[in-house]
Amino acid sequence: MIRAKARFLSLLLPAALPIGLAACSTAATYPSLAYREVERSAMPAAAEPQPAPVPLPPPTADLSTRIDGLLAVARDADRQFAGKRPAAERAVSAAAGASRTSDSWVSAQVAVSALQASRDTAVAALADLDSLYADARQAEPVEESPSAQAIDTARSQVQGLVNSQNETIAALDSRLRS
Repeated sequence: MIRAKARFLSLLLPAALPIGLAACSTAATYPSLAYREVERSAMPAAAEPQPAPVPLPPPTADLSTRIDGLLAVARDADRQFAGKRPAAERAVSAAAGASRTSDSWVSAQVAVSALQASRDTAVAALADLDSLYADARQAEPVEESPSAQAIDTARSQVQGLVNSQNETIAALDSRLRS
């Protein structure tokens, strides 16, 4: 039985081989890969030029007045800070090497605390400017408006004052702790 199957396959294989190889022939023509008319009509049309963007309005007088007021508050707080700084530095120098329970150390701590309290209005002005900036950016989220730019400029100035005050207080605290 196995011999009969083997003989049948040996006769069938030479007959089936040309049919199978005919499928691999390259005599046929293939369709072009170029765009067809249907595909061209489905393509998006060339984009029309966008109109020039409308310039954003400048900051209002009310906003400018508010920004100027917050800057003035921050500068006044910086002047108060600068006025209290020498006393705090003297107190910290006097407390150098003293124990934490000594009068000089406690006086230095009080002077540093008064220095920190004098910067509170500058920090509050910075917080108000941050809030104004967030509102301005929310009103014009895509591009920064002139209002947001004016607020950001003021924020940068006040942030510089606050950073300087923070550095001074940190230096005094580190001297007091050592």
